[in-house]
Amino acid sequence: MLRPPEREATTEHPSFTRSALAVIAANMWFLLVAMGSLRAGLALPTPSPAPIPLGAQCLGSACFGLFGISRTFTEAGGVCEAGGGHLMTVRSTVAAEAIALLLLRDRPGSAWLGLRLPGNRCVEPTKRLRGFQWVTGDERTDFDAWESNGSDAKVPTCGPMCVAVTAQLRWQERACNASAEAILCEYNYPNGTCGPLPAAFAVTYLTPFGARESDLVASPPGTTAVVQSLGAVLECRAQGNNGSFEWVSAAPGAWDCQLQNGGCDDQCHLDEEGRPHCACLEGKTLLEDQRSCWSPCASLGCQQYCEPQGDSGVCMCFEGYELDSDGKSCLDIDDCQATPGLCEQECINTQGAFECRCWQGYDLVKGKCLLEKWACFDLTCEHDCNLVDGEYKCTCFEGYIPDPKSPHKCLQVCNQSQCAAQCDPNNINECYCPENFILEMNIDGIQVCTDINECEAKFCGSLKCINIPGSYNCICPNGLIQEAGSFCEEPSEEPEEFSGETETYPKSPVPPSFAPPKDGSSRGTLVAIIVGVTCTVVMLVVIICYLVKKRYAAQSISDYKSQQSESGVALQHVSSTCDSSRQKM
Repeated sequence: MLRPPEREATTEHPSFTRSALAVIAANMWFLLVAMGSLRAGLALPTPSPAPIPLGAQCLGSACFGLFGISRTFTEAGGVCEAGGGHLMTVRSTVAAEAIALLLLRDRPGSAWLGLRLPGNRCVEPTKRLRGFQWVTGDERTDFDAWESNGSDAKVPTCGPMCVAVTAQLRWQERACNASAEAILCEYNYPNGTCGPLPAAFAVTYLTPFGARESDLVASPPGTTAVVQSLGAVLECRAQGNNGSFEWVSAAPGAWDCQLQNGGCDDQCHLDEEGRPHCACLEGKTLLEDQRSCWSPCASLGCQQYCEPQGDSGVCMCFEGYELDSDGKSCLDIDDCQATPGLCEQECINTQGAFECRCWQGYDLVKGKCLLEKWACFDLTCEHDCNLVDGEYKCTCFEGYIPDPKSPHKCLQVCNQSQCAAQCDPNNINECYCPENFILEMNIDGIQVCTDINECEAKFCGSLKCINIPGSYNCICPNGLIQEAGSFCEEPSEEPEEFSGETETYPKSPVPPSFAPPKDGSSRGTLVAIIVGVTCTVVMLVVIICYLVKKRYAAQSISDYKSQQSESGVALQHVSSTCDSSRQKM
C-alpha cells in the first residue's frame, strides 16, 4: 500500500531543522565572541597619542620643537613628519641659540639633529659638515659644533652615521640605529606667521605640532591663543587679499576691546550690558563676521578718494586735479595756463596747485611783488631787517634778541654766569653788558660781562634764594617761586579737620622780605656811588668856601675904595694942580 506524499515530507523535516540550528548557534557564538572582544577593547588597535613637545621656539618663519622621547634616527624623523616638519637643521647661530634655549631649559640629554652620513659616503674631515648632509639633502651651513676634531684621515669612517647634539651643545657622531634621549624637530611656514599678542595679557599658545607655550615671538598658522582673563580664544589665520596672517576668532562678533581692538576693522564699543561689538565708519557696511567692514569703494581702485553712493561709489579728485577718462586716475590742472593773471610777475605750476614768484630785486609780500626791503625804511631797525613769513620784520644779530617792549630794538642775552662783552669795534674801551651784568676784565685782559649774584646781597631776605644768569628767584616755604611784588602764603598752624563740613578763611599775606627787583646795583656800583657822593660834597664845600672868600674880598675892596674917596676930597685939589701944570707946559 502506497504512503501519501505528506508522510515522506514529515520524515525529512527534523534533519533540516537540526542543521539550521547548528548554523545559527555557530553564528551566535561568533557574534558573542566579537561583542566580548569589542568590550574588552580587542576588536581594533587603539592608536597611540601624538607626542607633545617639552618646549618650542619660533623665530621668523620657522619653529623648533623639543620632544623628550627616546627613538632611533629613523623613528625620530617620523615623529617630526607627523607634525608637518623634519629633523632640525642648524645652519646659523640663530638656530644654535634656539637649541640652547630648549636644551638648557628642559635638559633631556642628547637629541637627534637632521644631519646624517649616507651609507655610500665616508667622512671627509676637511669639509665643514665632514661629508654629512642635512635631511633636506643639502650641505649648506654657516655653523658647526663638532664634539671632536673628526676621525683619523688614514682610517676613514663611512656611513651610515647620524648626529645628535649633547647636553653640552656639541655635535656627536653615533650609529643611526642607536637611540637618543630626545628629538629636535623643525617646522617651516614660508607664507608667514602671526605676531605675539600684547604682553599685558597672559596668553597660552597651542601650536599645530602640539607645543604649549606662553611667550612665543611668532606663532605658525593654525595656532590657538587662549586669553583666559578676557575669555578670548583666537586663531592665527590668513586674512585679506595679501594673505597676511592675523589673530581672528572662529565665532562671529568682537572679543574684548582691550585686545587688538576686539578684532574690529574700524571701531570697537561696549553696549549697555558691557558686551563688545564692532561698528563701521560712515559709508561702510558690517559683514557677516560682525568684525569686518566693507565699502563699495574698495573695489573701484580710485587714485585719490571715493564718494560712496548706495551700493556703489564714484571716484573723485582733490582740488587742483581733474578726473581722467578712465574714471579712476586724477590729472593735475595747469592753473597758470587755465587762469592767466593769477600772479603779478611769475606763475609756476605745481602738483595740484601753483606758486607765485617775483623777479630779481623784488620780494613776495602778502601775494604782491614789492621792491626788496621796501618796508625796512619805516621800521628803523637797530640791527637788521629781513622778510619773515611773508612780512618784513626787525631781526637781531647773534647773541641778541628783540626787545619785547620795542621790537625794533635788540637786547643782548647771556645764558651763562659770564659772557664776552660787546665792544665798539672803533673803540675797544667802550663795551656793553646785558641788564643785571657788570663789566669786568678777566685774567687774560679781556672785557667780560659777569652776572650779579643778588643772593649774596640778601635780596630774598630770609627766603631761599637761587641765583640765575641775569636774574634770581626767591623760594617760598611751600616751594613755589615768589614773583616780584607778590606774597608767600602763610602756612596754617591749625591741623585740618575733616568732619564733613569745610569753611574757607582768608589767608593773611606775608609781605616779601626781599629787596625790590634789582636795578643792576652791586658792591662795585655801591662803591662808585659813595665815591661820587663824597666828591660831590667836597666840591660843594670848595664852591661854598670860594663864594664866601669872594664875598669877603669884594667887601674889603669896597671899604678900601670908600676910604680913598673920602681922603681925596678932603686933601687934594685936583683942578688947581692940573691947571698949574698946563700953564707951565
